[in-house]
Amino acid sequence: MKEENIMSSLNKVLLIGNLGKDPEIRYTQNGQAVATFSLATSDNWTDQAGNRQERTEWHRIVAWGKLADLCQRFLAKGRQVYIEGRIQSREYTDQSGAKRNTTEIIASSIVFLGSRAAQGGSYDGPPAYGASPQPPAASSSYGKPYDSESYPSGPADIDQSFSDAGITDSDIPF
Repeated sequence: MKEENIMSSLNKVLLIGNLGKDPEIRYTQNGQAVATFSLATSDNWTDQAGNRQERTEWHRIVAWGKLADLCQRFLAKGRQVYIEGRIQSREYTDQSGAKRNTTEIIASSIVFLGSRAAQGGSYDGPPAYGASPQPPAASSSYGKPYDSESYPSGPADIDQSFSDAGITDSDIPF
């Protein structure tokens, strides 16, 4: 009997960080916008000697289409953003003819955090939410609005749910 792989793979990235520079926008031959920018994420910890340490990781972000246009309009160096996307590696030839590899985050959704005014820029209106109309925390992974009434709100609700299902302590094998 042949086993089927129920879940073949997952390529999903979630980042919150600050832009390292203003987005650069280009257009493909057919007029589609492409924005690229660097994003810094930091990891903080205390070493064994009690000294505070920090390591910054830089990510190359690529946004396409309307999302790219929104990045150009609302983002600037230092702005904090939440990004959902996928990792993509590719090979290219640089100006000297050498083959190079790069790994990028292809953004599918961007939430602009904070205000541009607070980050030293001019304020162009409310934050835009990239490809999704709501912040990620307000929607499920299937794009449906979060409905707090359909989820237990605490232990009392969970206990009630189990008693409604006819499950008792004796049904638990440990």
